[in-house]
Amino acid sequence: MKTPWIGTSWKMNKTRAEARFYAETLKGSSVASTRARAFIIPPFTSIADVASILAGTAVRVGAQNMHWADAGAWTGEISPVMIGDVGATLIEIGHSERRMHFAESDETVALKIKAALAHGLLALVCVGDTRQEYEAGQTSAVLAKQVRSALSAAKAQDRDRIVFAYEPVWSIGEGGIPADPDFADRQHSFIKEESLRLFVKPVDVIYGGSVNLANCCELAAKKNIDGLFIGRSAWEARGYIGIVESVVAALKA
Repeated sequence: MKTPWIGTSWKMNKTRAEARFYAETLKGSSVASTRARAFIIPPFTSIADVASILAGTAVRVGAQNMHWADAGAWTGEISPVMIGDVGATLIEIGHSERRMHFAESDETVALKIKAALAHGLLALVCVGDTRQEYEAGQTSAVLAKQVRSALSAAKAQDRDRIVFAYEPVWSIGEGGIPADPDFADRQHSFIKEESLRLFVKPVDVIYGGSVNLANCCELAAKKNIDGLFIGRSAWEARGYIGIVESVVAALKA
């Protein structure tokens, strides 16, 4: 029986008061003791508050980005040391919005993965194809390049500290189109095969892209999909709780 990863990133949303309300709602719900591997990724401003509220629950707290250096003259950046200091244990790396708008590359993603692993953080590494790449039949080539570069920063013993999130760029955000579950499952299988270049067992791979209450169970049930990375459908606590409860119940059946 699967123990799925189920998480959400709030992106650039929520004040500290809104973040505390969300965390308190989770703490009082079934998610606090769920058998799913639940995680929440708030903005930097709310990590400490959320981590404090959810301490002792089943919910991990993460950060949406970080620099690879421990300290230094990097104005506006946050280091892995700082992330750990405010209570986060997971770091989202390489999201397509970072690649698109902030010039993040496979090389800087690899530097960040190396730093995350060195500081005991779980690296949640986002990979995915654009609409143009998808329509040109280049999905596999794109994923191979991104995954191989990411794994260049890891060692064989790091298998349990890296999770890949397959997020087709054409499926995320407002107006995104969810990937067909069978198509997504094939890409997850491909990423797992690529990970066997380094690991004895395949790495966990989760799906992100227009996940909602209507499609979450079908996606999570696929053989190679180890969980879900949810966007706006989980930006309200009750939405996230509903998806976690639905997936956990479906996988028990």
